Amino acid sequence: MTAPATFRNYIAGAFQDAADGRTLPIEDPTTGEVYATSALSGAADVDAAMAAAAAAFPAWRDATPAVRQKALLKIADSMEARADELAATESRDTGKPLHLVRAEEVAPVIDQVRFFAGAARMLEGRSAGEYMEGFTSIVRREPVGVCAQVAPWNYPLMMAVWKFAPALAAGNAAVLKPSDTTPASTALMAEIIGEHVPAGVFNVICGDRDTGRLMVEHPTPAMASITGSVRAGISVAETAAQDLKRVHLELGGKAPAVVFEDADLAAAVEGILLGGFFNAGQDCTAATRVLVHESVHDEFVAAFAEAAAGARTGLPADDEDAFFGPLNNANQLAQVAGFIDRLPPHAKIEAGGHRVGDKGYFYAPTVVSGLKQDDEIVQNEVFGPVVTVQSFTDEEQAVAYANGVDYALASSVWTKDHARAMRMSKNLDFGCVWLNTHMVLVAEMPHGGFKKSGYGKDLSAYGFEDYTRIKHVMTAL
Repeated sequence: MTAPATFRNYIAGAFQDAADGRTLPIEDPTTGEVYATSALSGAADVDAAMAAAAAAFPAWRDATPAVRQKALLKIADSMEARADELAATESRDTGKPLHLVRAEEVAPVIDQVRFFAGAARMLEGRSAGEYMEGFTSIVRREPVGVCAQVAPWNYPLMMAVWKFAPALAAGNAAVLKPSDTTPASTALMAEIIGEHVPAGVFNVICGDRDTGRLMVEHPTPAMASITGSVRAGISVAETAAQDLKRVHLELGGKAPAVVFEDADLAAAVEGILLGGFFNAGQDCTAATRVLVHESVHDEFVAAFAEAAAGARTGLPADDEDAFFGPLNNANQLAQVAGFIDRLPPHAKIEAGGHRVGDKGYFYAPTVVSGLKQDDEIVQNEVFGPVVTVQSFTDEEQAVAYANGVDYALASSVWTKDHARAMRMSKNLDFGCVWLNTHMVLVAEMPHGGFKKSGYGKDLSAYGFEDYTRIKHVMTAL
């Protein structure tokens, strides 16, 4: 019998166990069986990581942008050289189909690291000038300091990159905590990053919710960044407010996909299928709410339900046709099933609506129609392979339904009418509006929402600037 893997903390350039020796079990979501353990870090471990980051920060802050760029480019090259290992590690830990991890996650994150390597040399302030006679003003853009970062379990590798890459590129030091259920790829990234940056610039703390709380409470970090649930984001904001830390929150979503009567229905079905069920719907930008014009509602539902029924779940390594893998953990499976169990009498399950198999956390791609705007499943984030469909009568109602939730991260509009697309992109209250596509991301464009989806941006120059602060310097002439 193979001994379970062990994922350890990475502090000051060295891997180490939790100070008190505690560990967490790590389950394989395809079977529900424990396949590894990770450190369960406490206050002593957090203190050590924060001290290491604080000690490393001044030299890294003072390194030239060219030095930081070179380090990030080397990290990207090392990731590329070990891409198969990264993909296998992420697939093993999350249960995602290996072919999808390799193409849709590992390749993009390598590109994203290279983007931030370039951004490291593009920090600009407003030009110097004389705004009062006899004085010249300049603006300095500086790193904020030590960053406490908490990543989620739906995209462990990608979200780790979205956090460490802009932070390090801007000259900060980082202490990153992966989710308690998915630490594997972050531990591997620590090994890779540690080869190219000074000890203490990047640290990893494994643990649970209490570990994350200790990180945010700690007096050392100048900034706390989390990708997670609304509840977790509120908790982080409340805790960070006690000593006025900066906060960067990327939280939940309930993305509408608005399909008008003139839309290419075949393209809409295909695009929303991918946007709704990729990664088993465990994506804050997932197309979870389809709003369809009443004149094409029935046609769309029939086509979409048929397509969903053909989108199979599968095992990570041996099913090239698998559309998605299992849900991440037993709690998430129970949450998804609970939404379906509590459907109101007027709802109709058009496809799926059940667990797949009796081992692991697989759930069938599910389509639910006949819903009302105030139904629980319309208003709250399911975070699973469940897509709801509602009908609307006109553009005004479509906007009202789309905006009528607490989340405001992403949305899409499906129409051939350019003017309508422009009106919708103006009126939809979401951080991203896709037109005739859904869930397409590029490193150059910002990702982040409004309302209960949080604040701050990932990716892009805007996300990079979130990890900096502005200083005015005035000199007398």
